[in-house]
Amino acid sequence: MPLVAHSDLPTFANLREQGHELLSLDRAEHQDIRELHIGFLNMMPDAALRATERQFIRLVGSCNRIAQFYVYPFSLPELNRSPEATRYVDQFYSRFEDLKAAGLDAMIITGANVANPRLEEEPFWDPLMDVASWANDNVASVLCSCLATHALLKKLHDIDRKPLPKKRWGVYSHKVSGSPHPLTRDINTRFDVPHSRFNDISREAFEAAGLRVLVDSEEGGVHLAVSPDQFRFIYFQGHPEYDSNSLLKEFKREARRLLAGERSSKPEHPENYFSPTLQEAIERTSDESLLSLLEDEAGLLLDNTWGDTAKAVINNWLGLVYQTTNLERSKQYMPGVDPDDPLNLRNSN
Repeated sequence: MPLVAHSDLPTFANLREQGHELLSLDRAEHQDIRELHIGFLNMMPDAALRATERQFIRLVGSCNRIAQFYVYPFSLPELNRSPEATRYVDQFYSRFEDLKAAGLDAMIITGANVANPRLEEEPFWDPLMDVASWANDNVASVLCSCLATHALLKKLHDIDRKPLPKKRWGVYSHKVSGSPHPLTRDINTRFDVPHSRFNDISREAFEAAGLRVLVDSEEGGVHLAVSPDQFRFIYFQGHPEYDSNSLLKEFKREARRLLAGERSSKPEHPENYFSPTLQEAIERTSDESLLSLLEDEAGLLLDNTWGDTAKAVINNWLGLVYQTTNLERSKQYMPGVDPDDPLNLRNSN
């Protein structure tokens, strides 16, 4: 069932224009269908705020579960934003205090830009931990992306992320790891995932803390892992939500820095992303013509090799949220089922 366009958030109108099915609030209220209410803490910087919002809400809307999905974006006042972005958040985003009062079934937390060597020194650290603490006690599951993964692993398991020798930037082949888990049900055993980060948490660090790695890559590292209880916290290091051109936009930003004299050479290519034809064209193009090439031709030469798998994983996640909240509300557990693990996730295989 589709998303419910329950507010004037521009993303709802954009998705409808792109052909996605959305229910108006009036239609939703007249249907006797189970609702799932999902908080979406968007900590991304201004340049990526709306794109990230659209990407994650689109993933939720791709779910084929028999439910209506209400997504509530919110942010943190401690994040440094421009006046324009602040007005956007104030106008279209929810207040966390209101969401706590109303209740949520699940939560998504995005990454963020950081300026300090230690995450605990960031102005948003304490507010983020307050959100995570509340979510741990009040929602079925929390899905963490990129920086949020590193922050919560530091808080909950005292795992320090490690700087990479250079930015991990590109699209990498990944493989489902170990025994099956409901999150990886019916997905390809090998698939691509985009990454864009300067820091990493290794498989060894995940496993030493009792977390279970579900998807990893020789080149890209761990992509998907779960908390020791198998479901309360879902950790992504990669970016399954990315559009086909998300890495291209990052490359364009570096190209603009080149033209502005802020860097002395062409940026390195995102790995395994540009086609050989485009890569050769970039290498032949003068610095002055690079941006024109990227604007005019690059988007036509990109493939998306991760989107369908991302939809499948999010569909599985929301299915588990749906089952968990139904069980918690009914309090009717089958004989022999652990009420703290009603979906039998610890023994899933």
